Amino acid sequence: MQVKRDLSFAEATHGGGGDMEAMLMKSRVLISGSAVVVFTVRGCCMCHVVKQLLFGLGVGPTILELHGDVSGGEDIQEFLRRISGERQAVVPAVFVGGRFLGGIETVLACHINGTLVPLLKDVGALWL
Repeated sequence: MQVKRDLSFAEATHGGGGDMEAMLMKSRVLISGSAVVVFTVRGCCMCHVVKQLLFGLGVGPTILELHGDVSGGEDIQEFLRRISGERQAVVPAVFVGGRFLGGIETVLACHINGTLVPLLKDVGALWL
């Protein structure tokens, strides 16, 4: 069973260092190295909903909490904006099997239409 890791982005990238390209590369490594990765911001109710849905399904996602005051947090949010095509902050941002799934709307839509569980099974995040 995959163990949930709840890290600040600075912890996950070993302190960041301020170099956006290095942080983006470390983000990509984290994303590709875990079956499910969720980027969140503390206090975001939609982030809480996505995490609870995944936990309720039996998934132990890697959770990376971004903070505006932590080195790299703003750069990663910009990276997530570019991936999603959104103009505003995109959290939660959910990656499954190394690929960007989407935010709250996409995750809930996949859950409702029945495609989320098979997707999670395909990447080894869920066994039942």
